Amino acid sequence: MGECRMQKMLAFLSLMLVTLPPIYGWGTDGHSIICKIAQTRLSEEAADAVKQLLPKWAEDDLGSVCSWADQVKFRYRWSSPLHFINTPEACSYQYKRDCKDEDGEAGRCVAGAINNYTSQLLTYNSAADKAEYNLTESLLFLVHFMGDIHQPLHVGFASDKGGNTIDVHWYKTKQVLHHVWDTNIIETAEERFYNSNVDGMVDAIQQNITICI
Repeated sequence: MGECRMQKMLAFLSLMLVTLPPIYGWGTDGHSIICKIAQTRLSEEAADAVKQLLPKWAEDDLGSVCSWADQVKFRYRWSSPLHFINTPEACSYQYKRDCKDEDGEAGRCVAGAINNYTSQLLTYNSAADKAEYNLTESLLFLVHFMGDIHQPLHVGFASDKGGNTIDVHWYKTKQVLHHVWDTNIIETAEERFYNSNVDGMVDAIQQNITICI
């Protein structure tokens, strides 16, 4: 795949994320829904590249691996800061100011991770991909982080840790605000409107997507 076509694939994955209705959080089902929809809309060449990079156990289902980056946080402890961005308590974001970890290392946030793994994937089918990078892991990280960056509380205030210190009631259950966005909203919608069926929700969203290019 040429660099231009890979850039188009990555841009399309990003576009798919921002065209989804904004109420959905990105827990396990949210990430799966993002990837299932994106995979159905890839070009033939981009779909083949994804198929080649997916691990065999995924059985060509991008949605099945979209939560992988969460599952490996305890094994890849260095990756934990890559799932979010902390901003000061102002409605603004500056890459140089905000994209860093607790030790002040630059680029250690979800936006920096997206830049990094996009750059790695742009080496696909070149000599560099065999020598420097595990592009399967690059893909799995990228598709997950593209979901994370579009969850509002993954780009939030350091003071409340992205809503993790704010207690709310979701119907009769006490939860932290971040968990409500990540999981409760989408699981409640699945239960009430789609018989707890993820594919039913995917189909409903597909029917309401309009892409203007």
